[in-house]
Amino acid sequence: MKAIMLMYDSLNRHYLPCYGGSDVKVPNFERLAKKTVTFDNCYAGSLPCMPARRELHTGRYNFLHRSWGPVEPYDDSMPEILKKNGIYTHMVSDHQHYWEDGGCTYHTRYSSWEIARGQEGDQWKGQVREPEVPDTLFSEKTKFMTSLMKKMGVTNIHRHDDINRQYLDTEDKMPQAVTFKNGLAFMETNRDDDNWFLQIETFDPHEPFFAPERFKDLYPDVDYDGPLTDWPPYAPVDQGPHEINHVRNQYKALLSMCDDYLGLVLDMMDKYDMWKDTMLIVNTDHGFLLGEHDWWGKGVMPIYNEIAHTPFFVWDPRLQVKNEHRSSLVQTIDIAPTLLDFFDVKIPDSMMGKPLKGVIADDSPVRQYGLFGFHGSHINITDGKYLYMRGPADRSNAPLYDYTLMPTHMRSMFHVNELQNIELEEPFDFTKGCRTMKIEVKKGGFVNPAQYGSKLFDLSKDPNQTIELDNDALEVTCVQAMKKIMQANDAPPEQYVRMGIPEDRDYTLDYHRQLKKEIQESEAIPGMEHYTFELGAYNQLYTLLNTSPENRREKILEDFKRSLDRISNKNITQEDIMVFANKLPISSEEKAMTGYFLGIAGRHK
Repeated sequence: MKAIMLMYDSLNRHYLPCYGGSDVKVPNFERLAKKTVTFDNCYAGSLPCMPARRELHTGRYNFLHRSWGPVEPYDDSMPEILKKNGIYTHMVSDHQHYWEDGGCTYHTRYSSWEIARGQEGDQWKGQVREPEVPDTLFSEKTKFMTSLMKKMGVTNIHRHDDINRQYLDTEDKMPQAVTFKNGLAFMETNRDDDNWFLQIETFDPHEPFFAPERFKDLYPDVDYDGPLTDWPPYAPVDQGPHEINHVRNQYKALLSMCDDYLGLVLDMMDKYDMWKDTMLIVNTDHGFLLGEHDWWGKGVMPIYNEIAHTPFFVWDPRLQVKNEHRSSLVQTIDIAPTLLDFFDVKIPDSMMGKPLKGVIADDSPVRQYGLFGFHGSHINITDGKYLYMRGPADRSNAPLYDYTLMPTHMRSMFHVNELQNIELEEPFDFTKGCRTMKIEVKKGGFVNPAQYGSKLFDLSKDPNQTIELDNDALEVTCVQAMKKIMQANDAPPEQYVRMGIPEDRDYTLDYHRQLKKEIQESEAIPGMEHYTFELGAYNQLYTLLNTSPENRREKILEDFKRSLDRISNKNITQEDIMVFANKLPISSEEKAMTGYFLGIAGRHK
C-alpha cells in the first residue's frame, strides 16, 4: 500500500466549486472531487502553519499548551512512526518555515526530504544592497510591519521576497513548480515499489499571491488601474471594492496555478492506475480572509469559518468510495491516525484524533465537537451546526504559558529575557514522563482577543457568520463540552482560569451570568463612567493605554480626559481616539505602530 498527501497552505475552501465557489477556474479540483470523498465539515485544530503541522504529526491539539514551535522530543510523529515500521516516508516542500528555528525538527522525521527555495521571506539569495520595492495598496502598512519586525529582531520578510522574485523569472523556477517536479519524480521512480508515504507540500496559495502571467490572465482587472498588490497585511479592510477585487484576483490566479499542478498528480495516478493501491489525501492547514468580515489575513481577528473551516478530500483504495460527500465533523488531528490505520500500524494512545475509515465508508461520526484556535486567543468549539468563540475572562488575557523543551518562536529562539523565570512543570499525560519548561507568555501580545468578547453563531441558518446569537443556555452547553475536551487533552490549569471556566466545579447558567456581569464591571476605565462610547472606541482607548509604557498611562488618560472638554454629548467616537493618539508626543515609528493597533482595536467583530 502507498499513500500521497498533497498539502496546501491558506486554501480558502469557499473558492472551490465543490464548496460553493463559482468564479474560479480550477477544473482539477472539480476532477479531484469526483475521484474522492469530499468532507463538508472539516475544521482546523491549531493555527497557524507549524501548530497545524505539529497536529499533522502528533494527532493531538497543539494550541492549548504552546504556540508556534517544533516537534518536541516526547511527541509521537506519524511519519517517524511509519518509518520505524518499514514504511518509507518522503517529503517534498517549499514551505520555508520548516527550515527556520520554529520548524526545525519536522522534516528530519521523514526517511528523506527535498526542498525548493524562494517562497515569501525565505532567506535565500544574498544581496547586501536594498532591492527596489514597488508601491502597493498596502505600502504604509508594509513599512510599519517592517519596522515592527526590525524592532523585534526578526528578519524583514518583505525585503527577502523582493530579492527572491528576481531569481524566479520563469515558471519552472518557481517554488511550487519545483516542489511538484520533485514529487512527481518520486512517484515515477517508486511507482512499482510498495510501502511508502509521500508528502507533497506547497506553501501556495499562502500570501504573497505570486503567480505566472498565464494564470493572472485568467482574471483581468477591468475596473482597476492601481499598482500590482499581491500581499495583503493582517489588518482591517479599508480599500474599496475594485481594490478588494484586485487582491482577490491575485489569490485566484495563484489558486489556478495550484489547480494546474494538482492535475499533474492526478494525471500520473491515472497513467499508472495508482488508484487501486494508493491513498490520496488533499488538505490544507487553514484558510484566509480576503475581505470577508472586512478583514485581510488571519490571526488578529476572530477565527471565522473562512479560516477554520477547511477543504478536505480523501481517496481510500480499500473502500473505493468516490464522488460522494460526508457531513461528519473531522479535523486535522484525524490525518495522522488515518494514515497509521491505512498502513496497519498501531495508533499511539497519545493521539486524540480518529482514523476516518468509517466516515469514508458510511459517514459514521468520530466526534460530536471539535476545538480549534491560536495559542492565547479564543478557544473555539463547533458541532458543525453551532460555533462558539470563547473569549478570555478579562482584558489581561492571563495567565498564559508555553510548555516546551524546544524554546523557539517562528524565526528565532526564545530571548534570554523570556527564560529568566522559567519553571519545570510536572509531566502532562502525553509527555512520556518528561517535565517541561513552563515559560510565561508576556502580556501585550500582537492582539488581545478579549476585545472581541465571546461569539455564538448558528451555522445552519447563518453560514456567513453575520448574526451573533444571544443565548446564555446554549453558551453554557458549549462551555461544558469545551471543558470535557480540554480535560481529555490534559490542558494546563491556567487555560481554565484565562477562559473563566472553573476546573473543580460545574459550569452552570448562574455562574455564566455572574461571570458576564463581573467581566463588564472589570473593564471600566477610571474616570470614564459618565461617557458613552461608539462601538470599538472603548477598545481603542483601552488598547492605547495598554500598549503605552506603564509609567505614562496615567498621564495619557488624564490628557485624554482634558481633550474631551469639547465634546458636548459625552459620546466618544473612534475619531476622537485617533485624533488624540495622533497628537501624542511620540516618534513617527511609534505613531505608525499605535495607529495599526488602534485600527485593529476599533474592530468589535
